[in-house]
Amino acid sequence: MCRAWATITCMNANSLLPELAQRIPPARLLQRAEQLAPYESDALTAFRTRPQAVVLVENQAEVIEVVRLCHHYEVPFVARGSGTSLSGGSLPIAGGIVIALNRLNRILHLDPVARTAIVEPGVVNLEVTRVAAAHGLYYAPDPSSQLICTIGGNVAFNSGGAHCLKYGMTSNHVLGIKAVLPDGEVVQLSSSSLESVGPDLTGFFVGCEGLFGIALEITLRLLPKPERYRTVLASYASLQAAGDAVTAVVASGLLPGALEIMDRLAIEAAEASVNAGYPRDAAALLIVELEGEAVQVEHEFAQLQQLIAATGAQEIRIAQDDAERARIWKGRKGAFSAVGRLSPDYIVQDGVVPRSKLGQALAEIERLSAHYNIRVANVFHAGDGNLHPLILYDGREEGALHRAEAMAGEILQLCIDLGGSITGEHGVGMEKRQYMPAMFSEIDMEVMADLRRAIDPLELANRGKMFPADDALAAPNHAPHPLEKAGIISRA
Repeated sequence: MCRAWATITCMNANSLLPELAQRIPPARLLQRAEQLAPYESDALTAFRTRPQAVVLVENQAEVIEVVRLCHHYEVPFVARGSGTSLSGGSLPIAGGIVIALNRLNRILHLDPVARTAIVEPGVVNLEVTRVAAAHGLYYAPDPSSQLICTIGGNVAFNSGGAHCLKYGMTSNHVLGIKAVLPDGEVVQLSSSSLESVGPDLTGFFVGCEGLFGIALEITLRLLPKPERYRTVLASYASLQAAGDAVTAVVASGLLPGALEIMDRLAIEAAEASVNAGYPRDAAALLIVELEGEAVQVEHEFAQLQQLIAATGAQEIRIAQDDAERARIWKGRKGAFSAVGRLSPDYIVQDGVVPRSKLGQALAEIERLSAHYNIRVANVFHAGDGNLHPLILYDGREEGALHRAEAMAGEILQLCIDLGGSITGEHGVGMEKRQYMPAMFSEIDMEVMADLRRAIDPLELANRGKMFPADDALAAPNHAPHPLEKAGIISRA
């Protein structure tokens, strides 16, 4: 069925392309093989698919027009920003269209009094903070890829970051969304108000992995820049000791802005890449950052110093200025890319376990590493149990990718068995869709599929993602649009 489905898609796309050519200049309608090559994959490079065409849209009207044409010709589409998805979430669909949003990169409005910003989906995450800084404000969600990832992608996958322990995920900072649904209808979900009534349609859209359409404008909540930071770097003789230190910090009642752990391999990679000044002989590093009003932070800092000293840390460093703090975080945020210095290929896994099970999870990952004879670099948001084991392999070796994927699958099952989740912030995408039934019941899966098809009966938006392969590529359900019938979506 999948092969027949792809054939039909290609036939439909051949009818669509002349229509697109009438509306999009040739320089922005990419069709040649060498033009399409950069869009064949995202950050999950193990998957690769060539789209029929890529449309470089420059404004919202073009996005809406392309979506409406795709709906008319029943051609699937994928919205793409910087392509930093680690789960294959922005992987193209064979015979489908990629709608590239990078040129929709304007901050449309920033209200320093209301502390909100309205941005287009192609705005880079860190750019929001850069512009807001003039008003003493910033945007809290800070994925490691914030130098390049876009707000549209952050919304699609409900991105988090190092400081999500205290401030939450993207969903906690999105107040409203203007979006185009897969049938071309434009809707306004919620507004810029900090208080809303009725169904939380914005929260419903955030994290949908592109299955509900494309965000055109996103209203973000901004926060006042903290008056004081205190950043502590502690090294330990074992990963277990660092994990125990996290338990001690959380049990004390402190709520740091961030609690991060890196193991020996991650330290080695970061030092080789950015020379962050980490202790090279440490088995693990713990980064703890307090932030807020100066009086409160200094009081908590005194308590934190005593706690860390009691956890048996080999060495404790305290950032003395902004430059030293930035250096510590540069090493941590560059860890994923830095691991490329240790291995030609690696899988960045993303699972969650209860904090109380961190030690058990890390011990099992270590056992799996020995069993598969595969090195693993651990970098993770320890405060909320979000693990990011980086599974190192050489794709040139026969069977290496298969073994790495098998180990990654065991880690996901481990997270489920310990009462956690198969994803914390990277999404399901292509990588984890086959593990969905292990976490959710058959009824859960049916309800999710029904919701998806209620909004996108033809399954055009990001087809093939999130749901197990057979379900995702099955013939679409042409059911009527219940949200429109219910009248709970306001039309733009």
